[in-house]
Amino acid sequence: MAGVTEPELRHAGLNLSDDPREVREHVESDVFGFWVFLMSDAVMFACLFAVYATVRHATAGGPTAADEFKFHSAIWETGLLLTSSFTYGMVSISMKHTRGRLWIAAFIVVTFCVGAGFLKMEAHDFVTMFHDGATPERSGYFSCFFVLVGMHGFHVFSGLVWMILMGIQLAVFGPDERTKVNLIRLGLFWHFLDVIWVVIFSVVYLQGLIR
Repeated sequence: MAGVTEPELRHAGLNLSDDPREVREHVESDVFGFWVFLMSDAVMFACLFAVYATVRHATAGGPTAADEFKFHSAIWETGLLLTSSFTYGMVSISMKHTRGRLWIAAFIVVTFCVGAGFLKMEAHDFVTMFHDGATPERSGYFSCFFVLVGMHGFHVFSGLVWMILMGIQLAVFGPDERTKVNLIRLGLFWHFLDVIWVVIFSVVYLQGLIR
């Protein structure tokens, strides 16, 4: 019909309306495929949360969560990770408004530093818990705790490595189509980790304060 235009396909940070149809469909397929991967990752974390819930009180007479959790540290870690989600959002905004590779790279660097700060604080908490005897082999509870929280930490570490690789790709190729698609994937991954951490903070740390 005359006057009817095709709906525009848009992603945060990547405007696809000016690209050929085959390019848009290819990008849509790539991003959708990554969503499927994230959903499979979410299922894995859901299983870990389920196991954690079943052994929450299985401390074998050893230290409890209330004894060992560094709650103030967990609050700071939450603040850092949420801040990193905001700074990566600025990466998407910079791409959408085509501000160039320097703006994009600057916000990636900031996100990396904040994420690394989170990981450093979490590692310090783990070392302190180990020093106090709250190790994975001490009880079923701490085994599940370190697997759940440690798996999230491993994902954060993987995200930081991915940021380094994206920085290299951005420096070599600039903000071209493939770089933008990869940055979108990284953004979905990073925001997903923030959501998982909020659940960890609520289910593990907040409930851990209850003896």
